[in-house]
Amino acid sequence: MIPAPFELVRARSVEEALDALTEHGDDAKVLAGGHSLLPLMKLRLAVPAVLVDISGIPDLSYVRVEGEEVAIGAGTRHHELQRSAVAAAEVPLLPHVAGRVGDPQVRHRGTLGGTVAHSDPASDLPTALLALGGDVVLQGPGGRRAVPVTAFWLGFFETALEPDELVVEVRVPRTGAAGWGYEKFTRRENDWPIVAAAAVQGRVALANMAGAVVRATATEEALAGGASIADAAALADQGLSPSSDMHADADYRRHLARLLTRRALETAAASS
Repeated sequence: MIPAPFELVRARSVEEALDALTEHGDDAKVLAGGHSLLPLMKLRLAVPAVLVDISGIPDLSYVRVEGEEVAIGAGTRHHELQRSAVAAAEVPLLPHVAGRVGDPQVRHRGTLGGTVAHSDPASDLPTALLALGGDVVLQGPGGRRAVPVTAFWLGFFETALEPDELVVEVRVPRTGAAGWGYEKFTRRENDWPIVAAAAVQGRVALANMAGAVVRATATEEALAGGASIADAAALADQGLSPSSDMHADADYRRHLARLLTRRALETAAASS
């Protein structure tokens, strides 16, 4: 299908983008890579009157160490994160997961800020970010604020982002040589995961097991209490309500969550 007509505003700075969002309010949507928004527009599930294009803002693309954290600009593309020497040395889970997002076309256009703001429960990088911890940095007319990743994704396509704010940065703790693991099950390699599990430093996050990416808290608590990997992973689906669809029913997703969590934890233990 063809999207409904819209006006395009090319922002050259964060301030220009925020001015456009303030001016147009609910009629505006932010365009970065476009791989999430444009398909919705073609199906007319999203009908913005104005697109605010932030892809030309150079200040939003970077990966750098700042103290005990790695700061990543929201405009950083997946392939840039995948190839970042800083990310590989300081938070290796992220470049690995970035390299498993979609296909080369998606990785060369999609941005970290875009996938964070989209809040799809089947997203690879938000799953990794939730396991790592850290903050999503938002900027609006009143300045910047940091929202913990544990409080940012609220539900299906729902986040703590206000309509007049932009995701400008993601900050994660440096994990260095700490062990990590990421496992996902897909019909094809470049598909969205039916279920995915990310594990690092005793934290486990799951994709497609709730309305947003979610932590496997029962598993984490069991690990903290000294349980074996097998016993802790067997609790991965506890307290979660996965959906059923054409790809998998809820019971199969529960099975995958337990299986993939065990594999991710085993990989993390072996690499630590």
